[in-house]
Amino acid sequence: MSVPKRIIVAITGASGTVYGVRLLETLKTLDVETHLVMSDSAKITMAAETDYTPAFVESLATEKHAYKNVGASIASGSFLSLGMIVAPCSVNTMSEIAWGTTRNLISRAADVMLKERRRLVLLFRETPLHAGHIKSMAQVTENGAIVMPPVPALYAKPQSVDDIINHTVGRALDLYGLEHNLITRWNGLGK
Repeated sequence: MSVPKRIIVAITGASGTVYGVRLLETLKTLDVETHLVMSDSAKITMAAETDYTPAFVESLATEKHAYKNVGASIASGSFLSLGMIVAPCSVNTMSEIAWGTTRNLISRAADVMLKERRRLVLLFRETPLHAGHIKSMAQVTENGAIVMPPVPALYAKPQSVDDIINHTVGRALDLYGLEHNLITRWNGLGK
């Protein structure tokens, strides 16, 4: 059975909503079908951090889904996809996913990714961390997710915030085997 070139994108209320926006922009240029879910908190954070509107961000996706609609297509294992990226991922969302609490479509769709053994990447945005955060990170990793905090790669010598965002999004897309030109690849230090 062929898996469609399709990725679920979730944007939560953690700082860094621009990661989700850049992800949608890039996937659109790569002709990847996207299914978007934004939490209510994501919309508030987006307004505080960016000039983007929820309507504009939703227009970047192939299909949008309501945050509370746990009956959406992406809430079922029969909905085939390459996986899901939560960008950014709040500590609340990561904890729900780690412990199997599915109160909304983001945590339900993520739970489906784990049970179906599909790729789930969480751009976890929290610092500093306490023991509860670390336990949730360990649990969600044991469940099969990849925790990928958006940490800048300074070896790439970023010249702007866009460079930093592009590098993180590019590395996340690498985890799905999607070709892109967002990053400069490490070639070693030479001789």
